[in-house]
Amino acid sequence: MIFPGFGLRLARRSPQKPDASIRFQPQGCACQEIPARLLVPEENSILFRSAGNESAAGQGNDAMSAVLCSSPADGENWQEFVAAHPDCTNYHQWGWKSVIEKSFGWPTFYLMEVENKRVRGILPLVSQKSLLFGNFLTSMPFLNAGGIVAESSAVEQTLVAEAARIAARLKAQYVELRHRQDHALGLVQKTNKVTVVLPICSDQDRMWKALDTKIRTKVRKSMNLGLKAEFGGGEMLGPFYDIFAENMRDLGTPVYAKDFFSNILETFPDDTHICVVRHEGTAIAASFLSGYRDRIEAVWSSSIRKYLSLKPNMFLYWNLFCFAGQHNYKLFDFGRSTVGSGTHDFKLQWGAETVPLFWDYWLPPGGTLPGLNPDNPKYKLAIRFWQKLPVPVTRLIGPRIVRCLP
Repeated sequence: MIFPGFGLRLARRSPQKPDASIRFQPQGCACQEIPARLLVPEENSILFRSAGNESAAGQGNDAMSAVLCSSPADGENWQEFVAAHPDCTNYHQWGWKSVIEKSFGWPTFYLMEVENKRVRGILPLVSQKSLLFGNFLTSMPFLNAGGIVAESSAVEQTLVAEAARIAARLKAQYVELRHRQDHALGLVQKTNKVTVVLPICSDQDRMWKALDTKIRTKVRKSMNLGLKAEFGGGEMLGPFYDIFAENMRDLGTPVYAKDFFSNILETFPDDTHICVVRHEGTAIAASFLSGYRDRIEAVWSSSIRKYLSLKPNMFLYWNLFCFAGQHNYKLFDFGRSTVGSGTHDFKLQWGAETVPLFWDYWLPPGGTLPGLNPDNPKYKLAIRFWQKLPVPVTRLIGPRIVRCLP
């Protein structure tokens, strides 16, 4: 298998709204097969080299300009925009740039629109390329949100245009933008993915009474079987990862490297939590939580199949709700699901609400939508084969494969 920042800025241009056709027919790009780290601007390219660590937002530009962020000053301006804009998600934070680069080695393209020293929009992108899964840009891969956040539809369109230019230059097959709202970008869109959310409060009795009687019965059963929940940080990564790796093998999915989770904990120490459920001292279920503003997400949760009769998942999630309420979160995010799947039904039983997700795709002329999903017949055999492998083997080779998946 073959696996493929650099600080560049995009040329200034007038603030006029670009022709929407540029999303499908990018101009000014040399569509050559060049690794991103070796990409050299051409004479007429929109790309040119960054002038050191000077922040684009402080250059005094009157015209709107697109910045390919790399410097610490750019990062500060980016994070200030994220903190101020209500539509920015956890995964728009600047820290995820280093998490992705350190964990997977993929080049990132953090696009920022600037006008009159003011940041007006952002779009984080990650470039991935492999023989198995192809060549594409995603915002954001491995995570449940991303995409464009901007002050106007005109700024949104300029960011799409810049993403299209980068994609054309890298000969990418598509650009995937994982939005939580419909931005009406005029792009091809998928809506088969959803997230599920549940309002949370600090009053545990109130949350308990709001549960369906059958759900309370299942949770009580797990409590009576002596399960214990522990919360912590990096010190609990070992048991979490052991459970997660085994569960991913059982699902037939390659597992992330342990360093991925370590890097998240290191970058966001105050907002990252791990819960481990134990039975008689043995870790049997776990969840990796990431919080931002008033929302906390159970990004990765797993349990050991041979202990399912103890209802560890019911016990786990009830304790997650209580933890979230105690830490003043208002919304619990169960994470991404496919409508009608077993995991989707499990999340809905808690009285949660389904929220649609809008994944937008820029495609080059003649391009087709990606088919990277476990229901694709060409991956069925690979999934069955993976499920038969010993867990230590999947922990060794899984990270080399999963880094190529969006």
